[in-house]
Amino acid sequence: MLSSESLKKIDREVAKFPAEQKQSAVMAALAIAQTEKGWLSPDTLQEVADYLGMPAIAAQEVATFYNMYNVKPVGQYKISVCTNLPCALSGGDQAGEYMKGKLGIGYKQTTTDGKFTLIEGECMGACGDAPVMLVNNNRMCSFMSNEKIDALLAELK
Repeated sequence: MLSSESLKKIDREVAKFPAEQKQSAVMAALAIAQTEKGWLSPDTLQEVADYLGMPAIAAQEVATFYNMYNVKPVGQYKISVCTNLPCALSGGDQAGEYMKGKLGIGYKQTTTDGKFTLIEGECMGACGDAPVMLVNNNRMCSFMSNEKIDALLAELK
């Protein structure tokens, strides 16, 4: 069950839309639920869908379309490495390989201590800052050289 605080936050998002279109707040509601729970389990997806008066499959479709939503448990820190073409051409692939080596995992994997999950990310809108990484969907890291990756991992550990 979502906390009353999360439900209040969802209500604030729902209030931005006409009453008959509550489901329009699904992206915000999923983000709020994920912040509380850490990931979107089938039960959490069902709860959000029920709260918004929509089929659970519709909430699941949104959650599985966007990579900012976690439909499986993730580590404390989810690091998304942009591997789209502009970043790939500017060192994104190399940064991803370096990160894999440092963490000892591949993409879509979590370290054994549960600390880090590494994923390939879609365009993050910062092509001029490539290679870029996103930590927990809210912290953009730019110009990620090996040294900057080492510093980021040291900070997060």
